[in-house]
Amino acid sequence: MSKPKLLVLGTQTERMAGKLEKDFDVLSTAGSDQESMIAQHGSEIEYVLSRFHGDLRRVDLERMPNLKVISNYGVGYDSIDTTAAVELGIIVTHTPDVLNDEVSNTAIMLLLACARNLVHDENYLRARRWPKDGSPPLSTSVSHKVVGLVGFGRIGQTIAEKLRVFGTDIVYHARSEKDVPYRYYKDLTQMAADADFLIVITPGGPSTRHLIDNRVMEALGPKGCLINISRGSVVDENALISALQTGRLGKAGLDVFENEPHVPDALMEMDNVVLLPHVGSATVETRQAMGDLTVENLIAFYRTGKTVTPVPECRNM
Repeated sequence: MSKPKLLVLGTQTERMAGKLEKDFDVLSTAGSDQESMIAQHGSEIEYVLSRFHGDLRRVDLERMPNLKVISNYGVGYDSIDTTAAVELGIIVTHTPDVLNDEVSNTAIMLLLACARNLVHDENYLRARRWPKDGSPPLSTSVSHKVVGLVGFGRIGQTIAEKLRVFGTDIVYHARSEKDVPYRYYKDLTQMAADADFLIVITPGGPSTRHLIDNRVMEALGPKGCLINISRGSVVDENALISALQTGRLGKAGLDVFENEPHVPDALMEMDNVVLLPHVGSATVETRQAMGDLTVENLIAFYRTGKTVTPVPECRNM
């Protein structure tokens, strides 16, 4: 009996490859591009593993008429047209929960780095200014400050739980109020006005594009700090740069950008901004767990007809 064809978009680890090769005839975009692979093998492909790839649009899905499952490596799946997938009977899966701890740790790391002037003060020391100019300016405590969370899913709730040890006042904005011991804001701009720090951890996609706009940043204000660990598209990057340059926003900590991996020079030049190259979940342990779950979804469907962690839009399929 021949194995079903699996198209791997992006790269796979040796651990992932070893598990997949037992059940699948694996095709990879390594050394080729997505368009040519789909053009050449589209009618044969029954499974797709998507890892650090470009968009999967309706036109791509329609060119794979026998496609059953897209297993996405990551919790965010805004690069996949899930509306089209559902209409075409294709199940999309992702990797929730296994990266909650590490992404929340990264959010708090950025928060503390911004509040305590980590980048500025390290550069100050490395420039040997301490002996000559004395101690750098005082930084800001996060204790007893208001931290607003934009998005309150699994990762947002993990961040809130971890921040409690710092004595912060947690508030949140989400599509609906949840049964949690934190204050809910229906109005995002009002929450920004009341907050000292704003952490963005909402899904990407058209519905949240530029959710954090000039109005929200001005409400957060010249003493405020914006942390983004969601998707670059959620923050209006041009408005952010302008707000930081003019002092209408105090600081920012960013793990994601609108045109990754390209980061605007203007952000690179600011010492009131902490920048990371989209490494929120990038630890050996977390990435291994993500890879295992990505593979498990494919194998589970092949053997049982059911996936382990389908995205919400596909849970009833």
